[in-house]
Amino acid sequence: MLCLSGGPAKNCDGLSRRSFLKAGSLGIGGLSLPDLIRAESVSGKGSSAKSIIHIHLDGGPPQMDMIDPKPDSPVEYRGDIKSIPSEIPGVHLSELMPRLAGSAKKFSFIRSLIGADGQHNAFQCQSGYKASEKGPAGGWPAMGCVINKLLGSPSDPAPAFVDLMQGRGQVRNSVRPGFLGPSANPFRPDISSMFKRELEDGMKTELAKLRKGHSVNLNLNEDLSVGRLDDRLGLLQGLDRTRREIDAIGSMGALDTFTEQAYGILTSGKIAEAMDLSKEDPKVVSRYVPTMKEKELAFFTSEGPQAAKKLLLARRLIEAGVRVVNVSISDFDTHSKNFVRMKQLVPIVDHAIATLIEDLGERGMLEDVTVLAWGEFGRTPKVNANAGRDHWPKVAMAILAGGGMNVGQVIGATDRYAAEAVQRPVHYKDVIATLYHNLGIDPHRTTVQDSSGRPHYLLKGGRPIKELIS
Repeated sequence: MLCLSGGPAKNCDGLSRRSFLKAGSLGIGGLSLPDLIRAESVSGKGSSAKSIIHIHLDGGPPQMDMIDPKPDSPVEYRGDIKSIPSEIPGVHLSELMPRLAGSAKKFSFIRSLIGADGQHNAFQCQSGYKASEKGPAGGWPAMGCVINKLLGSPSDPAPAFVDLMQGRGQVRNSVRPGFLGPSANPFRPDISSMFKRELEDGMKTELAKLRKGHSVNLNLNEDLSVGRLDDRLGLLQGLDRTRREIDAIGSMGALDTFTEQAYGILTSGKIAEAMDLSKEDPKVVSRYVPTMKEKELAFFTSEGPQAAKKLLLARRLIEAGVRVVNVSISDFDTHSKNFVRMKQLVPIVDHAIATLIEDLGERGMLEDVTVLAWGEFGRTPKVNANAGRDHWPKVAMAILAGGGMNVGQVIGATDRYAAEAVQRPVHYKDVIATLYHNLGIDPHRTTVQDSSGRPHYLLKGGRPIKELIS
């Protein structure tokens, strides 16, 4: 459910000037939707159909327990998870991924991802850059923020970039606009009432410290249904209740065409309906959720089978006109109980991704939508004393599909322990460059300007992965 909360407005039409402005205030540091819409179309419009669904496997997925099994390694490395043959001759995947194994010709599996920063957030996956990498004043922007800047337009009925990440990706502000400034920030509604992701105590403390910067005024709760956002009167009544919060923040500004367009997005119903899964065919909704016991979670930060519906939400947002959608599935940070946790979590990811690709294909969208699933680093080849796997920046994994790419292949290889890339290393920036390429953008020839007017190329280093695009 979707509502805007706060106190009553004093104007006779139920909407104060400040309330009107605050209606689109959805993200980091008081970001307003008008700011987002103000994003300039620097390089011209690309194909409106080209888009990206970015699935962040929060915590760092274990490569050897998913797409790079090592059945001949010692048991203290491989554990008790077996491998199974895939649809691609000679290629095996984890037994926890039967759906992807059975449709492997629709995917490309990168087993040799290198250059991980080792940071427990999603920034490198969002930008290609390490958090510590020197950049312009303000820092490098996330790719979705760049797309906001390049392809956003006041005439769009939907924002170019929607971020629905939870867990570390959200808490640690992984999707940040850097030198582009707040106008390039994502549209970031709160989905916590739809998808519960319990935070560790440390992350709760971090989020509390950043609460003002992570304020989300478009909340999913029971006061106002998503489907009623296209009802002007219903929206105005919801906005009436924002006055007290707005007055405390002191958000003021002029009504301009961008604000009007922001209001248009909120009242058009397109995004509202996309966010409301009750508008979807119940058979499709149930199709996304894997058939498995809704048992107690293997770990308190883990997500259950309902998390698979995040990918359905992403598909619906793409259909509504969004260009980049981020979602996350948690929790792959398996310092303990790795195998118990993976036996619950990996089948959810397997089912969700396989269903998404089938769904996109049936709707004629797969050639235009690039789907990427990966995480911030890999996991240690050797199991620790707590039956867990620790952080392993030396090599990681990625799964790609759609986007008109060459699929049905494995790129790269690791040693017998899945510890080092021994063939065709692929850098994080190469993957980001491939995403730009699929959107029709050359990241080494396209520039965006910082606040001083100085132009910067989108990427320093990294090239589209030739096996995928040639």
